[in-house]
Amino acid sequence: MSVHLTRQDEFAVITLDRQEALNALSSAVLCELAQAFDQVAGSDARALIVTGAGAKAFCAGADIKELTGRSLSEQRRDAAFGQAVLGRLDTLPMSSVAAINGYAFGGGLELALACTFRIAVPAAKMGLPEIKLGLIPGYGGTQRLPRAVGEARALEMILCGRTVEAEEALRIGLIHRIVDGDPIQAAISFARGFSGFGLPALRLARDAVKRAHDVPLHEGLKIEADLNTLAFQTQDAVEGMSAFMEKRKPKFQDR
Repeated sequence: MSVHLTRQDEFAVITLDRQEALNALSSAVLCELAQAFDQVAGSDARALIVTGAGAKAFCAGADIKELTGRSLSEQRRDAAFGQAVLGRLDTLPMSSVAAINGYAFGGGLELALACTFRIAVPAAKMGLPEIKLGLIPGYGGTQRLPRAVGEARALEMILCGRTVEAEEALRIGLIHRIVDGDPIQAAISFARGFSGFGLPALRLARDAVKRAHDVPLHEGLKIEADLNTLAFQTQDAVEGMSAFMEKRKPKFQDR
């Protein structure tokens, strides 16, 4: 197995472990990731942490050896499957944090981009270098990178195959924080900033923000009003408002 699913307190942790290949995403690894995401979705975890084994790489991208000699239909099928697996992160009931502990290139950066949040160690390097192989990103990079850093910066990174280091990644909004020490523990510490809130409200807020990219402002405001109304109907909303009035800490039940 190249994908390990463990638990630390209320957090699920997925670790890519193909250190001999810099944790590259082979077809087998993508299948294992899909299974791990399904397990996390059915668990009571408050958040998911995704990282790579070792101190060198988060994930160095797709397994290039697998890409050679494929038919067009096979490549189209693989791209669709990779997009579907990484897209699973968007539909999880809990938010996710990519703990980028080293290189995050190609499919590795696309995996990180599919997470709700991204933190990185100071030595981390990130990029979408597919253009250097005569290719373009195929697991969502051309769609998620512009949403994270804007069209201009995304075009530069993708068309030039340019690598960015942690400091620049933070400055342009590609990552949320630079961390020292154990990246998993740092990610857990980051996740504690939101994991104590009710999962329904967290999920609705995340959905509202993501859908803002796809519609004009007036449509987005309608979506926000609808999701706000749904949140208002939850038991957690009743508890949260009651706790505020009674000057106590709320006890959310995810209902």
